[in-house]
Amino acid sequence: MSNEQFLSAYSGFSAVVLIALAIIAVLLLIRAITGPKPYDRIVAANMLGTITMAMITVLLVRLNEGYLADICLIYATISFLAVVVLAKVYKGAYEARRKKREERAKDGNN
Repeated sequence: MSNEQFLSAYSGFSAVVLIALAIIAVLLLIRAITGPKPYDRIVAANMLGTITMAMITVLLVRLNEGYLADICLIYATISFLAVVVLAKVYKGAYEARRKKREERAKDGNN
């Protein structure tokens, strides 16, 4: 197999991988929007960040551009912080609802 054939096969394979990752990203986006529970939405958002990092990594190798590694690391940090913030917000909302239910229960008993 010549170098040119190898590069052609690799280019085709990376295109297929990018298309597959894009389809998965769209499905995750749908899950993040329509998820029945907030936990489903948070996990979908986390997976969407992971899939995006995988896409950036495939582009890094395909285009041979080193700066994409820096972008991927920055994106990983931002994605992690976003998931932590989403989890904290949901936890706060859950505790507020629980407190409200407890107050209603106390008022109903009196």
